[in-house]
Order: sequence, then C-alpha cells, then structure tokens
Amino acid sequence: MRYFDEERVRALLRWDELVAAMEDALVAFSGGRVQQPVRQVLTVEENARYLGVMPAIAPDAMGVKLVTFYPANAGTSVPTHMAMVLLFRPDTGEPVAVMDGRLITEMRTAAVSAAVTKRLASPGARVLAILGSGVQAVSHLEVLRTIRPFDEVRVWSRTPEHARRFAAEHGAVATDAESAVRGADVVVVATSAREPVLVGAWLKPGAHVNAVGACRPTWRELDDDAMANVLVVDSREAVLVEAGDVILSHASIYAEAGEIIAGTKAAPASETTIFKSVGIAIEDVASAALIAARAARAAPV
Repeated sequence: MRYFDEERVRALLRWDELVAAMEDALVAFSGGRVQQPVRQVLTVEENARYLGVMPAIAPDAMGVKLVTFYPANAGTSVPTHMAMVLLFRPDTGEPVAVMDGRLITEMRTAAVSAAVTKRLASPGARVLAILGSGVQAVSHLEVLRTIRPFDEVRVWSRTPEHARRFAAEHGAVATDAESAVRGADVVVVATSAREPVLVGAWLKPGAHVNAVGACRPTWRELDDDAMANVLVVDSREAVLVEAGDVILSHASIYAEAGEIIAGTKAAPASETTIFKSVGIAIEDVASAALIAARAARAAPV
C-alpha cells in the first residue's frame, strides 16, 4: 500500500485529466452505477468543528474520504478543510493507497465546476467574477481559464486586503461584490458565508454561477432570487440534506450534473444557471484512482 503526500498528489494531478475523470464519475453516479450514501457528518462543535465520512463504490474504484471541516481555523495557519482518502481494490478489497486529501478536495471541486461550466456557460463568456479569495477561488480560476478564454477577472472578499492580494497575484481586479457580479458571464461563489453574498438581481441574463460554499443546511451564499434560476446540482439527495441554499429557498432542481454531461437532460445554456455543489464521495474516490493509475504508469518497470 502506497502513501501519497500533498506534494506527490500535486505532481500527479493535471486539470485536463481530472476534469475528464470528474465527468465520468458524475455520469456514473447519476446513472446509478455508484453506491454512495450521503456524507455522514459528526458535529464536534456546532459552527466550529466537524468530521465527515464519505465512502463510495464504483465498478472500477472503491474508497472512503475522511474529512475535517473546522471553520474555527479560519484566519490561522491551519486549513479549514483537511482530509485523507483511502483507496481499495473493488475486486479483492485490498488496500491500494492512502492519500492526503486536502488538495484532492480543492482540485476535484473546481474540476467538477469546470465540467459543468463547459456545458452551461456561454461559449462567448469573457468576464469571470469570483466571490471569495481562498484556495477554492484560486483553483477555480486556474481550471476555468482552461475552459473559457476570460478577458477580465474580478474578485471580491469580505476582507478587502485578501481580495487585493488575490488580484495582484492572479491578474484580477478587486472590487465590491455587486460590481464584480454585474455583467459577468461566469460567477464563482466560494466563501464561508452563512448569509447570502450573491444577490440574484445582479446576475446578467444567461450568466452561469458555480456555488461551492455554504456546506451546512442552515448556511447560504445565494439569495432566493438567484436560486430561482435553472438549478443543477451534483447530487439531488445530498443537496436536500446539506445545502442551505437549496433547502431554505425551496428551489426546484432541474438536473444533476451527471445528467447534463451524459445528455439525458438538455443543457439550458441560454438560461441563467446555478450549479450548487456540495461535493460527493465518488469525486474523491475517482480522483484517488486517477492518481494511483498515473503513479503506476510513471513507476519504473
């Protein structure tokens, strides 16, 4: 059994391969070929410390992610999310690998957003707005730039200095939230907000939103007007348990991402679309399987 630390994971993951792996995983999930319960979350301390358990079995991969979510770590040197992914052979049950899961979580979340953005964002999308300036903001910017040739990137953060630093490092413009969103073709909302930071009235017709924060049933990033648009999710079952944006707005779900990618549901690319992602276990297991396969190909014979 091999161990992959974060440095090794980073060396083996490539955006193009990861996006393709997430597409396959989402199609398999929505097609009923994945066994996966909704994430079990143990509350150590409400609003501060959580432990999540995320198993999944697909025909060609089996594993589990253990993830800690500690919003109380915000502003310290310790990440708010940390994880380990355990990978097993589905045919024999033998352990294959243990991997540091922090970077896997960061990258697979953005890769899933990219897979959906490919289908739902306008082909002529040129303006990207990012609400949030943390690791998910960085990873989304990196991968979305491989999907659409953005001419302008705008960023907002509740801490203006963080937005200015992000803008300086990534060729963006720091501004207020409304100015960032108005006229943007693609919007990423990746915050630790517990009340809406995105107002639906700011969205241009036909804009596409990737919302990846507000991962508790009582937390929100988007207001009711935003959630009244065409809603796509990673898992119907999961968002109805975990996503305050969906639960509290009583939003109607149009499709799962896997249905859009597979073509079993039409991609409403001309509509204003919201992709609400809570992150599901098969994304982590498929990412770990991709890493293990790339490592095996790179190993000397």
